[in-house]
Amino acid sequence: MISPELLRRYPFFSQLNERHLKAIAMISEEGEVKAGTILFEENQPSRSFYFLIDGSIDLISVVEEGFKSKTRKEFNVGEINPQEVFGISSIIEPYLLHATGKAAKDCRFITIDAKALLALMEMDCEMGYIFMRHVAKSATERMIATRVQLAAARA
Repeated sequence: MISPELLRRYPFFSQLNERHLKAIAMISEEGEVKAGTILFEENQPSRSFYFLIDGSIDLISVVEEGFKSKTRKEFNVGEINPQEVFGISSIIEPYLLHATGKAAKDCRFITIDAKALLALMEMDCEMGYIFMRHVAKSATERMIATRVQLAAARA
């Protein structure tokens, strides 16, 4: 459990009321990892929703080519910066991660239990609407950044 005060500091949570913040704080923990740590891996079940407080996380997609002589290539497909959410696949079906998350710098973050968060959002539709609206905005911003990255790579 974390303090609702911690959540209240950040714009992502700003439209949630006191009751919402307390409920989310009850199912959240603070976490830290050192640079180079893999936080989650592509194609695995996503069980946690995260909010980055400090640090930076690289999103990496792995491509394996060939049948006998497997060639493994890693592509940086995005970056998570402070005050951004990640692990959004944990609250969007089919609940599978679409990239590997690797700490580019030492990181401090909030981890929210996704199953409990989904239950809260189902019980309180107002909270669910506000939360998902912010998640959709974050996903859209990330998609735009990826398009810019792809366009730059093709230029």
